[in-house]
Amino acid sequence: MISYPNAKINIGLNVVEKRLDGYHNIETVFYPIGLCDVLEVDFSETCTDYSFSSSGITIDGDPEDNLIVKAYRLLRSKYQFPAVDISLLKQIPFGAGLGGGSADAAFMLKALNELFNLKITPKRLEILAAKLGADCPVFIRNKPAFATGIGNAFISIDLSLNGYFLLLVKPDIHVSTPEAYSLVVPEKPEFSLQELIKAPVSEWKSTIKNDFEKSVFKTHPVIEKIKFQLYDMGAKYASMSGSGSSVYGIFEDVPEKNDLFAGCFVAGGQLE
Repeated sequence: MISYPNAKINIGLNVVEKRLDGYHNIETVFYPIGLCDVLEVDFSETCTDYSFSSSGITIDGDPEDNLIVKAYRLLRSKYQFPAVDISLLKQIPFGAGLGGGSADAAFMLKALNELFNLKITPKRLEILAAKLGADCPVFIRNKPAFATGIGNAFISIDLSLNGYFLLLVKPDIHVSTPEAYSLVVPEKPEFSLQELIKAPVSEWKSTIKNDFEKSVFKTHPVIEKIKFQLYDMGAKYASMSGSGSSVYGIFEDVPEKNDLFAGCFVAGGQLE
């Protein structure tokens, strides 16, 4: 069977406080977008465990370290089902704040559940997904969500950007998430993002922010430049996603194509 793990963007990201365990509590809104990987999973006739192949963006390292394989291992430790052949077309860039690896893992859980009729409830899938990564569970139901905690506690929200257009730009820069967190001074926001998101998109520019931008822009000014370029192109709202390095703009009309972002990964389309 074939599924299409999709990326997400963060609309706002407040680093609220540092926890005793060293992690940080945040609040953010996860919003699914149309940029997808392609994941194919099927019964294997040639192996007793699994086979894994990939194309598209190069995936380095041992397959055992891949979140897709970790999802397979996790589910097979709790349920009985046959060996599988796994194939991934990787199109969501790494280190971009888009949750591509988390989406792959969550969709792997859902694919195995459907393929082998394991009858695992969405709530149980979310619990399992949380063992793979903080933002993996949000891709189980795959709807806009307001997230708190370390990004692992969330509730669905009534937010639709249907009719708007997205332009996503990722320069050839890797932002270290631990480093990004180390440079942020946690602060509880005056107004909850859950309330601010209810305002028209045209008002978000002055009220909704990503706390990582201040430090990341200082270290990587080209990322800040992209954000300003998106506003110059007419974006109603522009922001870095997660801890970077991708930046997105939300437009009322299809943004004009140009060569501003030569050398960058660029994607876009209509939001739903």
